[in-house]
Amino acid sequence: MRKRTQAREFVLKILYQAEITRREIHVASDYYWGEIDSIDNYIKEFADMLIAGIAKNIESIDNKISEYATNWQLKRMAVIDRNVLRIGVFELLFNNDIPPKVTINEAVELAKKYGDIESSKFVNGILDKIHKTEVPS
Repeated sequence: MRKRTQAREFVLKILYQAEITRREIHVASDYYWGEIDSIDNYIKEFADMLIAGIAKNIESIDNKISEYATNWQLKRMAVIDRNVLRIGVFELLFNNDIPPKVTINEAVELAKKYGDIESSKFVNGILDKIHKTEVPS
């Protein structure tokens, strides 16, 4: 598995843990990393960059998801779907060193692996709309 793919999986697990335990994202992150025996430095650095960026921009990320998730309230989405979308929206709108197609593909793969049967279609639809509307070509 590629390093950035692994990092995104760690980020999803940290965001999930933060929501389920109702902890701040940075607290959940510190706790999660404290439980890992050893980790590749690049994976942790990339994951920490995503975590910090998502935490810093969570309100605007959630607003963007709500804007494009027609007929869906953010709080009614599955926790996995919501957090996969947060990772994807952060990468699309706040991290321009990752090609949008890669971001969307990685999010869809996370949704397939951790979500339910419809998660990947749901995530793909929302991220694709955001990409076509919000991300400059």
